[in-house]
Amino acid sequence: MPEIAYEDLKKSNLPFMDGFEQAYREVAASGWYILGQQVKKFEDAFAAYCGVGHCVGVASGLDAIIISLKALGIEPGAEVIVPSNAYIASILGVINAGCVPVLAEPDPKTYNIDPDNLAKAITPKTKAILAVHMYGKMCNMSRIDQIAQSNGLKVIEDCAQAHGAIHKGKKAGNWSDIAAFSFYPTKNLGALGDGGAITTNDAELAKKIRFLRNYGSDIKYHNEYIGFNSRLDELQAAFLSHKLKSLDAINAYKRTLADIYNKELDPRFIKPVTEADNFDVFHIYNVRHPERDKLKEYLAQHGIKTETHYPIAPHHQNGYKHLWPGMQFPLSEEIHATTLSMPVSYCHTADEIRYVCKIANSFPLL
Repeated sequence: MPEIAYEDLKKSNLPFMDGFEQAYREVAASGWYILGQQVKKFEDAFAAYCGVGHCVGVASGLDAIIISLKALGIEPGAEVIVPSNAYIASILGVINAGCVPVLAEPDPKTYNIDPDNLAKAITPKTKAILAVHMYGKMCNMSRIDQIAQSNGLKVIEDCAQAHGAIHKGKKAGNWSDIAAFSFYPTKNLGALGDGGAITTNDAELAKKIRFLRNYGSDIKYHNEYIGFNSRLDELQAAFLSHKLKSLDAINAYKRTLADIYNKELDPRFIKPVTEADNFDVFHIYNVRHPERDKLKEYLAQHGIKTETHYPIAPHHQNGYKHLWPGMQFPLSEEIHATTLSMPVSYCHTADEIRYVCKIANSFPLL
């Protein structure tokens, strides 16, 4: 019986190790470790990859959300609409920016925020929409942008799981006023530590973000804004520049594994939908099943490790549930209770994924 990890970062990164080692030597020898040429090189390359005018590296995806809201001038106390099934980091970013997260239910087919539910959540206090691209599938940004424009709202994309994903010919990070990326090691474009970036087509906004990430300063000891210490460091930027060259290949490989699941998994598992307008990059291959916990245990008994993204709905989290007292989000609850993430990493082989499908399909019927 083979042992199949959900993720093996050491194995996933083996193809890039020679480049990582060369990058380390260059950075170590340079004597410049914060906001140097490596960061600029990566920012320019990632902006070009996303098709945007500007990219600014920051310390994490969470910081990217916080700084994005601050850069847009969203005032403390303003409402920001967030999907009710998002990972807690998206909601925490809104809170740490001083804003109020308002939850809107997702589309149960795509798991992304439902534009109709989004429109219903708008109030006079609403100032922005945080469109979270769940699992590597982009939101319906064309409709979201229409809603935002009709109501005078700013749009922030949370692209933490969607590096290289496409909606109607435009990549993630290029549909909004501003977009936040994470380079957490498990992402399709993952660093060897924490890291993040913000993309925008607005030159003045990009300039402000550069101030905000560095204590609100552009010239040393001159502080124009109340800022942050949130900088993508030189070493992670160098690693990311090397790996970015292979991002399309990584995405293509994960799409190949996802296609095996799509074809071979039994129809009784609710599988990701495919849409003509979207190019999905499958950061996560998500299935749903009413006996999720038993399915997870069954797979583990056969040596297959899975993950649950995410087991607890945001409005049920102890530290956050006071924000939505008495409110119910049944679609979110159903997703959190039935979702299971299957192995779909750059480290996996096609034969391993076929084995996962075989074992999953043998899961006893209800």
